[in-house]
Amino acid sequence: MAEPAWSTDTGGAVYRSRDPVRNLRLRVRLQRVTSTGLLLQQLPRSAGPPGKQLLGPATPSTAASSCLDDEEEEAVIGWQEKLFSQFEVDLYQNESACQSPLDRQYHQEILKLEKTGGRKNYRIFTYTDHDRFTNLEEHCQKMTNSDYEVTSHLAERMANVRRRRQDRRPMEGSTLKSRIITWEPSEEFIKNNHVINTPVQTMYIMADLGAYGKLGRREYEHVLCTIKVDSNGVITVKPDFTGTKGAYRIELDGEKRELWKYTIENASPQVKQEEEEREQHVFKDLYSRHKEYLSGLVGSEFEMTIPGTLRLFVNGEIVSAQGYEYDNLYVHFFLELPAHWSSPAFQQLSGVTQTCATKELGGDEVAYFSYPFTLEMFFTQEDESEGSLPQWPVLYFEVLSLDFWQRYRVEGYGSVILPSAPGFHTLTVPTWRPVELGTVSELKRFFIGGSPELEDMTYVRVPTTFKGERLSRFGFRTETTGSVTFRLHCLQQSKAFLESSAQRTRMQSVLDRLGGFSQQNSFYTVLEAFQKARRRMQEARESLPQDLISTSASTVHQP
Repeated sequence: MAEPAWSTDTGGAVYRSRDPVRNLRLRVRLQRVTSTGLLLQQLPRSAGPPGKQLLGPATPSTAASSCLDDEEEEAVIGWQEKLFSQFEVDLYQNESACQSPLDRQYHQEILKLEKTGGRKNYRIFTYTDHDRFTNLEEHCQKMTNSDYEVTSHLAERMANVRRRRQDRRPMEGSTLKSRIITWEPSEEFIKNNHVINTPVQTMYIMADLGAYGKLGRREYEHVLCTIKVDSNGVITVKPDFTGTKGAYRIELDGEKRELWKYTIENASPQVKQEEEEREQHVFKDLYSRHKEYLSGLVGSEFEMTIPGTLRLFVNGEIVSAQGYEYDNLYVHFFLELPAHWSSPAFQQLSGVTQTCATKELGGDEVAYFSYPFTLEMFFTQEDESEGSLPQWPVLYFEVLSLDFWQRYRVEGYGSVILPSAPGFHTLTVPTWRPVELGTVSELKRFFIGGSPELEDMTYVRVPTTFKGERLSRFGFRTETTGSVTFRLHCLQQSKAFLESSAQRTRMQSVLDRLGGFSQQNSFYTVLEAFQKARRRMQEARESLPQDLISTSASTVHQP
C-alpha cells in the first residue's frame, strides 16, 4: 500500500466540546524518514554472491533494533500532562537550580522517575500552561503573502503582548534581585513584562530532533502541535488532526537535512451510547427549564396597546451643538404633549445635558454631548370624524453657557417636532436668541453675564397660553446663533397596523393615516389652513342678512 502524500495544510482547526477538557487525549507518532535506520532496513534485502555480504556491521540485527527504537516513537498525551525533555531532566536534577515552587515540584517528579526506571518518552515531550515557554513563530507570522511586507506598529505590539520570558539555565546559588515594584518603568520594560490575563490555557507538544546521543539542546526543539482551550469549551488545535490527510513533515537545516514525519490523532475515549443518551436527556431537561425561566421573565404574550391607541417610543440623542459664541455649553429640553396625548407616570419629559467644552472643527466651535434620552407617549383617539387631525409632540430646548466665573448666558432657543415616520432620523435644528437694542445689553452680557430670556419656552412656536386667532411678534428682535443636532430612533405601535392593506387605504381612522403615510406632517399646515378658511367663510355667511343670502341664491339658480 502506497504511503499517503505529505500534508502541506498546517493551519489550525477549532472545535467546541461540552465535555470536560481533562478527557482530551492525543496520540502522536514521530518517525525519521531519511536516516541510517532506513538503510539498515534495506540491508537484508541486498542481493550478493552466495556466502558473501557486501555491507553491514558485525551484528546487524542488534544495531538495527537499537537504531529503529531511536527512529520512531509514539505517545498518548492527556491535557496538560507533563512529559519532561532531556534538557529539563538535566536542569531540574540539580536542586540548586530550582528557584520557583514549580521548579521544586519538577525536581521531585524527576527524582521519582529516576527511581522507577527513568522517563518513558524519548524525543516527544510537552510544555504545559505553567511552563515559561512561548512559540515565537506564532508571534512573528506575516499578515500578508507579500515578500516585501513591512511589519506595522500594531503587529509589533501584538507580537509582544503574550511573549513570555525564555527559559534559561539559572546560575547556581543565584537569588532573585529584581525589585517588586518598578516606580519608573521604561518602555522596553513594559513591553517585555506585559502579559494579558486571558482565560485561555495553552499546551505545546514538542519533539527533540537532535542526533542520537546528543539530546537536550534547545536548538533542536520543534513544536509538533499547539492546543489552546478557553473557558467556553472552544479547543484550537494547530496543526489539525491528521485524519485522512497525509503526515506532517519537518525538514531540518544543516548538511544532513534530515526529514521527519509525524501524525496527530484524537485518542480521547469514546462515550458509550447509554451515557450519550443520558447526557442528551439531561441537556434537554436543562434547556427546557431555562426556556421556562426566560418565558417567566419576559412573559408569554407580546405587550399590545389597547384599541384606538398609538404608542410612540423614541430613543433619542443630543449629539452636538455648534456655531455658538461662548464655551462650556449645556442644553435644557422638555417635551410638550398636545391634546389626546399622554405619558406614563414614570416618564420624565424634561432633562439637562452635561456641561461640555467646545473644540474647533472646520472653523466652528463644536460641543459634543452624546446625551441619550428616552420618551414614551400614547395617543388616544376620541373623535372619529374626518376633520380630526392629531398634533404631534414638540421637543423644546434652549442652549446655555456657563463660564469659569459662573456667568450664565442664553445662547439660543429652538424646537423640533417628533418625526411622524418610524425609523432613524438625524435632525439639525437652527436656534435663535432674543436681543435688545443698544450696546449696553451686549456689554452687560459680555462682562457680567445675563441676557434676555423667554418666560415661556413654548413662545418658540405658539405659546400654550395663547387663546387668540393671531399671534403678533412685531417688535420682537432676535439674532440667529448656532444649531443643535439630534438623532432620533422612533418606533410606533398600534393595533391599526395589524389591519389589512385594503382597510388601511380607506383611511377610516386617524391611526390608519398615522401608520400609512410618513408625509402627513408635511401637509398638516395645508389642511389646517383649509379648515380655517372654511370656518371663516361659514362665519361670513352667517353674518350676512338672510334676505341677501336668499336673493343671491335665487339669482344664481335662475335658468
